[in-house]
Amino acid sequence: MCQPGRVSDNAFTPPVCVLGLGLIGGSLLRAAVRAGRRAWGHNRSAQSVNAARADGFDVDTDLVAVLQRASAESALIVIAVPLPAVAETLTAIARHAPNCSITDVVSVKAEVAAAVARQGLGDRYVGGHPMAGTSASGWSVGSADLFHDAVWVVGTDDDADPDIWTQVAQLALDCGSVVVPAESAEHDRAVARISHLPHLLAETLAVAGASGGPLALGLAAGSFRDGTRVAASAPSLVRAMCEGNRDALLAALDEALMLLQDARTQLSQQSSTATLVDAGHAARTTYENQETWEISGIVPGQAGWIDSMRDAGRRGGRLRRL
Repeated sequence: MCQPGRVSDNAFTPPVCVLGLGLIGGSLLRAAVRAGRRAWGHNRSAQSVNAARADGFDVDTDLVAVLQRASAESALIVIAVPLPAVAETLTAIARHAPNCSITDVVSVKAEVAAAVARQGLGDRYVGGHPMAGTSASGWSVGSADLFHDAVWVVGTDDDADPDIWTQVAQLALDCGSVVVPAESAEHDRAVARISHLPHLLAETLAVAGASGGPLALGLAAGSFRDGTRVAASAPSLVRAMCEGNRDALLAALDEALMLLQDARTQLSQQSSTATLVDAGHAARTTYENQETWEISGIVPGQAGWIDSMRDAGRRGGRLRRL
């Protein structure tokens, strides 16, 4: 069942150790194996581990043993646990596999980077964030195709080690994604607007719709379904991502509330919604017409590579090969 496909010819392809086998971690393990990468994983839940083993994957509930293996084989460790569990996971890595390269798939980057630094692992870490997912969770809903043509942010901070950066970027590419380089705090400000704020708005729409009673819900169709899709996500996961990006999300939420308040004032005083509707339509059109281009000619480790990668990411650059 777990037949390897094409593996990258790049030299930066260490074994992969995935800690956490939920939707993202489980999909990553599947995708890495399909790409021909040696990979194994850990999950606390025996039920998830048993399900993954039944599907033919090399996984275990023994975190110490998994990390000791990662240390012995100089694996790239991928932290795929929810944000509240990151600190505990890093403590285990610092104790049992401090020599390994480390990345993660958590939706907040600055807070994870700070936690890594507190464990003295900053020189081994380059963050990551695949912009892919569904409202479902758990091993059973994962798929090796989840990352196909998805954006995968690779943290491009001032102290990024070029070799580890390349390992993380190559893993993203092997999983089928395109890489966008971004600095951690800049990433967090961006995802507050296009990921975390939409979650809170979806929750708001869901509550407002349900408050209309059975008739309102009985009439709900595409706009309500699409607008509230992510409200079906596990509340603990939504809270973790939103609360972990508190400051950036507060700024985005303040702007959204101002837009809604202005729309209410205009509707009340002028019986019009033109300002918000027209601006929203124009913004959506901008999104649909967003142009991207392929990054080339920037070599990790060469002088100025970090600034060049960040600038390319800001301007719509995508890395499709190393």
